[in-house]
Amino acid sequence: MKFPYEWQIGWRYTRAGKRTTGNGFISFIALVSMSGIALGVAALIVVLSVMNGFQKEVRDRMLSVLAHVEIFSPTGSMPNWQLTAQEARQNKEVIGAAPYVEAQALLTRQDAVSGVALRGVEPTLEPEVSDIGKEMKGGKLTDLVPGDFGIVLGADLATNLGVAVNDKITLVAPEGTITPAGMLPRLKQFTVVGIFESGHYEYDSTLALINIKDAQALFRLSAPTGVRLRLTDMQRAPEVAHQLARSLSGDLYIRDWTQQNKTWFSAVQIEKRMMFIILTLIIAVAAFNLVSSLVMTVTNKQADIAILRTLGAQPGSIMKIFVVQGVTIGFIGTATGVALGCLIAWSIPWLVPMIEHLLGVQFLPPSVYFISELPSELIPADVARIGIIAFVMSALATLYPSWRGAKVRPAEALRYE
Repeated sequence: MKFPYEWQIGWRYTRAGKRTTGNGFISFIALVSMSGIALGVAALIVVLSVMNGFQKEVRDRMLSVLAHVEIFSPTGSMPNWQLTAQEARQNKEVIGAAPYVEAQALLTRQDAVSGVALRGVEPTLEPEVSDIGKEMKGGKLTDLVPGDFGIVLGADLATNLGVAVNDKITLVAPEGTITPAGMLPRLKQFTVVGIFESGHYEYDSTLALINIKDAQALFRLSAPTGVRLRLTDMQRAPEVAHQLARSLSGDLYIRDWTQQNKTWFSAVQIEKRMMFIILTLIIAVAAFNLVSSLVMTVTNKQADIAILRTLGAQPGSIMKIFVVQGVTIGFIGTATGVALGCLIAWSIPWLVPMIEHLLGVQFLPPSVYFISELPSELIPADVARIGIIAFVMSALATLYPSWRGAKVRPAEALRYE
C-alpha cells in the first residue's frame, strides 16, 4: 500500500537522526517529548490503579460488616419484617435478608469503658447479609444463643477492653429505669462468646453483636428495627433501593451502603479527580516539549519546505507533514506509557513486596495502616480515558508548529541556500 507523500516525509522526519536532520539536538528533544508523554501516562495509570485498589479494599472490608441495603421503619420497630423480607426477595437482585436491632450502648470492664454500636442479629440469617461469620478469630456467630446473653466483639474493641472469649463484660443501656431514688441506668452482664476482625478499624473498634432476642428484651422492643439485604451486585445498590422504595408496602425508610458512607466516598472521588488533574499536567508539559521540538524542526527544514512548495506542494500538505510527525511522536509516547503503566500496575502486588524485601523497609506498617499490602486495580475505562487524553493533547500540540511550517515563504527560505 502506497501512502501519501506527506505521510512518508512526516514519518521520515520522525525517524531522522543527525545525518538527515542536520541537528542531533532536535532528535534529542523529540525523544525527550516522547519519553515525557510515556512517563506521564504511565504515572497516571499507576496512581489511579493504586487509588482504585485502596477504594476497593476499603469498600470490600466495609461491606463485609455492612449490608448493601437497609430497610427500617420510622417508628423504630418493624413487626411485619417477614413480609418486608419476602417482598424484597421478589427483586431478582436481592439474595439475602435478615432482621436486625440497632442501638447504642456502653461496655465496661473494670476501669475500661467504651461506647459501641450494638447490633442485634439472628445468627442463622446473618451470614446471608454479612461476612462476620467468616471473620471470627475466636468463637462462632452461632454461639449467640437467645437467653444466654452472649456478645461478639470486634478485635480492637476486645483489645481496648482487655477481654477474651468467655470473659464477662457489663453492658450499660442508655434507657434508664425509674426508681424511687431516681433514674438509674440499665445494666446487664454479658459473656464474650466470639471476637471478629473485619480489617476495618472503625467497625473492629466500635461494633458489638448480640442475639436479636436479647437485644429486643434489653431495649424493650416488640420487634426488630428493620431488615438488612445483600445484593448480587453491590454497585447497583442505589438503583435497587429506588426500585424497592416503589415496590415495598408500608411506610418504610430505605438506604443503601453509598448513603451510609457518603462522606468517605465523596472524599475519595474528589481525591481521585484532583490527582488526575495534577498528573495530567505532566502530560501537558510533555506536549509543550513536543511543540518546541516541532518548531525547531520547522526552522531547520525551511529549505526542504521551500523546495516542496516550488514543486507544487500546497500549504495544507506542508502542514500535514508536521502534523504526521507530531502525531506519530504522540502516539508512540502514549502507547509506550499505556503499556508501561499497565505492566507496573499489574505487577504492584508482587513488585512492591520485592522492593520492600530488598530495601528492608515496609511502606504500609500494619500498626499505622489497616492495609499492610499496596493494592492495585486496573480499570480499562481509566486506561482508555488516559490514553485518549494524552493522544489528543499531543495532536493539539502539533497545530501551531505545523501552521508555522505552512507559512514559510519559498523565496525567503532559499535566498541564502
